[in-house]
Amino acid sequence: MGIQSHFFKFHNAIKLSKTDDSYSDARKKDDSITDAVKLAFKEKGYEAIECFIQGSFSTDTAIKSLDGDFDIDRGIVIDHEYAPDNPVDPKKVVLEVLEKRGFTNAKIKKPCVTADYKSLNLHIDFPIYKKLGSTYYLAIGKKGSDENNREWAVADPKGLKDWIKMKSHYVGSQDDKLWQFNRIVRYLKRWRDHKFSADVRRKVYSIGLTVMIKQSFTPSFDNDGKPCDLTALKNTVKSILSSGYFQDQSNDQYKVVVKLPVSPYRDVFDGSGVGTGTQLKNKLETLLNKLEQVLEEDDENKQCNTLSGIFGDDFHVSEKKSESSKVRAVYPTAGAAGTSHGA
Repeated sequence: MGIQSHFFKFHNAIKLSKTDDSYSDARKKDDSITDAVKLAFKEKGYEAIECFIQGSFSTDTAIKSLDGDFDIDRGIVIDHEYAPDNPVDPKKVVLEVLEKRGFTNAKIKKPCVTADYKSLNLHIDFPIYKKLGSTYYLAIGKKGSDENNREWAVADPKGLKDWIKMKSHYVGSQDDKLWQFNRIVRYLKRWRDHKFSADVRRKVYSIGLTVMIKQSFTPSFDNDGKPCDLTALKNTVKSILSSGYFQDQSNDQYKVVVKLPVSPYRDVFDGSGVGTGTQLKNKLETLLNKLEQVLEEDDENKQCNTLSGIFGDDFHVSEKKSESSKVRAVYPTAGAAGTSHGA
């Protein structure tokens, strides 16, 4: 059967898109809430001029969560000319709409408004932007932020999406390599969800993982052009660990630093403690070791058992043993994204 076929089955089991039937109720609620926010903005005098999905749905890297929750990242843009000076004001409008529409735990965070809709297992983030010409400015600030702690900060949400989906990073069959990249992102998101406690995995941000993977991605295909996801995953994890993301804080403690590749070029993990960085580094090293063991293993059933331990039950164990399904690295076709961090 071959280990790659198991990776394909695993990917199909965990992937999520906005058109999936399982997502239909959450999608309807998302559309309804967005319409209500746009109407509320219009009533306040700053009509929404754009609305777009951000995050993993926009980059084809969304996965089904282990607890069944759906996460939506919905950007809403108002015209600079009519935007209030205080960037927190439109966030208060969004908060009020969410609270009236049955969302719980609604709160204004520094970069967005966030809330949960329990009956649909829906979590939604609303970043608010204003736009002047072609430049976007993100509303930064919490509910009680004074003028020194709030601002309209230059941002490039569409540029980030385009960078993640960019094919020109890759030599050769660009579509195949982008699809493999998407799969690798999904594999590592599920690994994070499976291996980290709930408190820690919330701090191992998906965008941080995605940027690291994009900058470190090392595609792998055999001589017939068929993907070798196991080898690509192993080499990508190895590249992540050697690309300078983890800064030694002494005593085997590490801070993780991942800069956005577009404006405002901020550190995704700014404010996170050494506990997050240390755990992420240590678990990535353990993952690399396990993947190397799988690559050295000839028995397909044993490979699947190890990979199920890495990713959870959605990576099914092979029903029968094979004589040999060892995956070999095919380095002539491998290549890395030509971006920063030496990837």
